[in-house]
Amino acid sequence: MNYNGDGVKTLQFLSHFLLLFLIAFTTSNIPISLSASVPILFVPAFRFFQDIPADLKAFQKEMADSWDGSLDHGSQSDDSYQLERTHIEPIYDAFVCPLTKQVMRDPVTLENGQTFEREAIERWFKECKDSGKKPLCPLTQIELKSTDLNPSISLRNTIEEWTARNEAALLDIARMALSQGSSESNIMQALKYILDICQKSRSNKHVVRTTGLIPMIVEMLKSSSRIVRCKSLETLHIVVEEDTDNKEVMAEGDTVRTIVKFLSHELSKEREEAVSLLYELSKSEFLGEKIGAVNGAILILVGMTSCNLENVSTVEKAEKTLENLEKCEKNVRQMAENGRLQPLLMHILEGPPEMKLSMAAFLGELVLSNDVKVLVARTVGSSLVNVMRSGNVQSREAALKALNQISSSEASAKVLIEVGILPPLVKDLLAVGANQLPMRLKEVSATVLANIVNSGYDFDSIPLGPDHLTLVSEDIIHKLLHLISNTGPSTECKLLQVLVGLSSSPTTVLNVVAAIKSSGAIISLIQFIEAPQKELRLASLKLLQNLSPHMGQDLPDALHVTAGQIGTLVKIISKDNGITEEQAAAIGLLADLPERDMGLTRQLMDESAFELIISRIVSIRQGSTRGGRFVTSYLEGLVQVLARLTFVLGNEPSGLALARKHNLAALFTDLLQSNGLDKVQMVSAMALENLSEESKHLTKLPELPKPGCCAAILPCLGKPPVVTGLCRLHRGTCSLKETFCLLEGKAVGKLVACLDHTNEKVVEAALAALCTLLDDEVDIEQGVMVLFEAEGIRPILDVLLEKKTEILSQRTVWAVERILRTEDLAYQISGDPNVSSALVDAFQHGEYRTRLIAERALKHVDKIPNFSGIFLRAEQGIGFSQRSLA
Repeated sequence: MNYNGDGVKTLQFLSHFLLLFLIAFTTSNIPISLSASVPILFVPAFRFFQDIPADLKAFQKEMADSWDGSLDHGSQSDDSYQLERTHIEPIYDAFVCPLTKQVMRDPVTLENGQTFEREAIERWFKECKDSGKKPLCPLTQIELKSTDLNPSISLRNTIEEWTARNEAALLDIARMALSQGSSESNIMQALKYILDICQKSRSNKHVVRTTGLIPMIVEMLKSSSRIVRCKSLETLHIVVEEDTDNKEVMAEGDTVRTIVKFLSHELSKEREEAVSLLYELSKSEFLGEKIGAVNGAILILVGMTSCNLENVSTVEKAEKTLENLEKCEKNVRQMAENGRLQPLLMHILEGPPEMKLSMAAFLGELVLSNDVKVLVARTVGSSLVNVMRSGNVQSREAALKALNQISSSEASAKVLIEVGILPPLVKDLLAVGANQLPMRLKEVSATVLANIVNSGYDFDSIPLGPDHLTLVSEDIIHKLLHLISNTGPSTECKLLQVLVGLSSSPTTVLNVVAAIKSSGAIISLIQFIEAPQKELRLASLKLLQNLSPHMGQDLPDALHVTAGQIGTLVKIISKDNGITEEQAAAIGLLADLPERDMGLTRQLMDESAFELIISRIVSIRQGSTRGGRFVTSYLEGLVQVLARLTFVLGNEPSGLALARKHNLAALFTDLLQSNGLDKVQMVSAMALENLSEESKHLTKLPELPKPGCCAAILPCLGKPPVVTGLCRLHRGTCSLKETFCLLEGKAVGKLVACLDHTNEKVVEAALAALCTLLDDEVDIEQGVMVLFEAEGIRPILDVLLEKKTEILSQRTVWAVERILRTEDLAYQISGDPNVSSALVDAFQHGEYRTRLIAERALKHVDKIPNFSGIFLRAEQGIGFSQRSLA
């Protein structure tokens, strides 16, 4: 027997009517009758199930019309035909609780036959009891003899079956709506229903999965409509919530990657929904791995947790998602790479041995900022140090690599020192025999130690063991030197860096120098200058530079006896590839060697070093040499090495010729104006002092013509010859280039300007150079006038009044005494009580020679009577010069 669509609906209605009739018969005491009242009792209420959207019928019709409705059933698609056949059953009054007006889930019947939702009627009876009333039927208001509740199992089963049929029908409609070609409103309606139905019952999530709806919802994430995408994310969140099987479906394909993409939608609803969904998915360890495997997922989530602009709820979800992802070791590594280190550190502290080992090794591979290094050192430093003390070789290797990474900051190194890293570290490094570490790990240990010693800590106060030896004890230094000569270049370099760190501190450098001298290792250390490895050369140069001021003649002597070392240093300095740290260290080493070592200066001349240095200084001053962060130290070293040439001019004719050829006096005069480069100005002033001292020996005195016969017989008839163009100061022929005369080179004014310098060393050097204008071997009166014309008298007096250093006090007293020999100036200065007071102070508290000079100066201004024959004889017996006072 065939039925069309209307016939099927008629049969369904009749079956429902008979079913309701039987329900009424079984749940009430009303006699069954086929009277006219029966249809009234069981007339269905043709309204929709309250959980179904009010416009569902329109939705269903619109969905059917979206296919070609003009065609007959035979020509329609299967989907459209199935949609038309989908029937939504109405709600029957018998399903509705009279109290809640909702479809009942657990219907129960009273003694009078009325049916209610269990929870609702129980609440009613409680209210009656609380108010002191007898139990009444809420519908009839008739007193009940009993409050017993009889479960209406048949009605409950019927409701469940009715609900299941309607839900299945609605899911069919939703599935059709999610098919291709549906309107935005239909899709939104379908998603809303799926969301609602899954919230209503966990079993419905199973149905959603088995009917294949999950992949269809996922497909909606690619919709061009923002509201559809957002609703799809929200729906998926409810679908997978607390449902492991549904989460497994979500793990298929590129679904997770698609969801992660929504995280890049800044401050949007989609971003918030995507985070909520990822949080739910991350509760599955397998999905947690998949989320972490999506490129950029963890980075974005980490960024969200620290964003002040994010919604608080979104930040919390991102944080919780990351916490779930921490179960996967790969994710923990990614988090550490992206700045979230706490999970990794917790694994090092609390994880199983294998995890600790793995995480510590990974920590050693990370690139960390200095602030983070301090945090890591404080968190796991002690734990890593303990592993060094007691772990096996594999564990110690992981700990060492981690410590190598976090020790390279000065602040973090100090934290590690405080947690006791030095004793086990030095023990591992210096151990020999069966318990010694492999050489590759000794290199790491040496690297960590090099990092530690560069922290500037006081290593003389840290015992390494019960024998109270410290890192700068002679025995320990000897062992380090021995290890240097028995390892490869990489470890040698790190050990040299350890010595560089120890020799960089003024509190420990003398210990290092003493140990190197007692071991006789200086020649071995010098040989590293010629090492082919750049880092090794640099470490040796920096070490030797640190040692040079404290080694006396030992280092220069070692350089003399080792062939080619000076030439190697000159080659390093001459490299024309920008100014490097290696070049700065090489010139710094030469600069700190004794300046009066004639042999060393000759070696430098033989290597044409001074010509090279002059060209480099000029090039830097002109800006044609590329600078960098080492340009200052490089230029300082160049000027200092060049200045050593001025110490040997009187004994080295080739040096004098070189100075004249390149006009050194003019060059150093120009360098006086290197503002901001104190050392350059100081060394230049010292060089000008040396050059000026040579002027009095180099000045050519005029050859006077021999007197005629008459003049020889009668001298009164002859006139002395007049020679013009002579130097006022040296009474001969002078020039800046040939005789280095400061007056001729206009250097006096520039030296006077340096007297106002804030650096006492610069002032000392400038004053010393100016004092050469007042020496006994020059015309002192003219020298005073030169200073007066250059406005240098007042600055010299100001230096006397300031009393910055003992050397300045001595030199200014000497200079002032010479200035006061000029009566006019003495008269003017005598009216300044501050000058007199300063001279009196020098007379009372200065050392012996300064007191003598101060007394003589006070006599010039009539502060002391000029009657002391004892002091006069003493002054005549003692040669005073500004150099002897210095």
